Amino acid sequence: MKETVLLVEDDKIMRISLEDALKRAGYDVASFETGTEALHAFRNNSFDVAITDFRLPDLDGFDIIKEITKKQDVPVIMMTAYGTIKDAVEAMKLGAFDYLTKPFALDEFLLLIERALLIKGLKEENIRLKKDLNRCYSGRNITGESAEIKKVFSLIEKVSASDATVLILGESGTGKELVATTIHYQSNRRDRPLIKVNCAALPEGLTESELFGHEKGAFTGAVRRKPGRFEAADGGTIFLDEIADLPLPTQAKILRVIQERQFDRVGGTTTLTVDVRIIAASNRALEEEVKSGRFREDLYYRLNVIPIVMPPLRERREDILPLIDFFMDKYGSGLAKTVRFTREAIGLLLAYDYPGNVRELENIVERCITLSSSGTIDKDDMPAFIVNGEQSGKGLRLSDVASDAEKNHIMKVLKTTLGNKTKAADMLGISRKTLWEKMNAYGIQS
Repeated sequence: MKETVLLVEDDKIMRISLEDALKRAGYDVASFETGTEALHAFRNNSFDVAITDFRLPDLDGFDIIKEITKKQDVPVIMMTAYGTIKDAVEAMKLGAFDYLTKPFALDEFLLLIERALLIKGLKEENIRLKKDLNRCYSGRNITGESAEIKKVFSLIEKVSASDATVLILGESGTGKELVATTIHYQSNRRDRPLIKVNCAALPEGLTESELFGHEKGAFTGAVRRKPGRFEAADGGTIFLDEIADLPLPTQAKILRVIQERQFDRVGGTTTLTVDVRIIAASNRALEEEVKSGRFREDLYYRLNVIPIVMPPLRERREDILPLIDFFMDKYGSGLAKTVRFTREAIGLLLAYDYPGNVRELENIVERCITLSSSGTIDKDDMPAFIVNGEQSGKGLRLSDVASDAEKNHIMKVLKTTLGNKTKAADMLGISRKTLWEKMNAYGIQS
């Protein structure tokens, strides 16, 4: 579909020349000699960009700009043979996109229109994406009908309207990150940044640099100043996932940010102030972490202003069927497939305990839909560990013995390294990320 251009120029030869150039460039053009005619057309039609001369028989360019910029998505370009810096500045203040001083080259004229339309398109795309985000995180992206999940819905609705610090607790896979994201996009900070930080995955020794930034020369390799995550979140929200994994010295600095909204970059001498909402999450019992000395008590109480506890899926089994429907629609539509689970397959899904919670259920549904060739997912299409009822025989299978041996070995190595995860990962021949994932899976705390 062609873009439409509104052209206002009282000089007939100039108007015809510009109109011809625009049509050759592929635009639909409505051209007028007077401002009154142009504004009448504008009020009754849709245009993508407007171009107006400054001096007109009845109006001036300022009148045109004022009227058109009431409709925010239409850029206005002003042309003038009487151009002065004062007129150009005034036009820009009134909302003009740009201006051209006559005489000008047609290439320059067409390039400016192209740039105006490009920026207009980017703005419209940005608005659309924000609307999509708001729809995605309207709260119902967290699916369920149980009393437990309805309590979560209610809490999200209440806390989203405030700037209160939120602590989300629950096992891995229960949807803690989704809750944090929903709170942000329902809050008055929705148009500001949401910065997500997995504290367990921060590089050891660089945690404070990642969170608070550093100055040039603060340490070996700091070749330039680098802003941290808190600076990036200014005006918005920062989500600190697995906050129990932060070292105690870093916890003290997080406490300062909560209390004073201030921090210093690593190696810096200037104190920075931020306006940021903090949402934290943990799959550990932080009260136990406090008792063991691994988590600061004062930070715990500062974070625990509004706690939201995400129940494990096994404790809200009435949500399994709605979740299956939700994930079937999500992945079935993405693959242009219409599939269904048989009654026997549904029975197996309802009987499973989901140690990986909602995330595990989502993975199972996606796998079944992706691999389905008949449109019907039966018992034979289900993962073997669900079909074989592995939970009921827990502790008797060979895989359980292997898992227990791996867990014990990891605990032994961590004890040897005094809890240093980087050294433990090196000794085990795995990455620090893999070690962290296995510690989470086995419930190892260090």
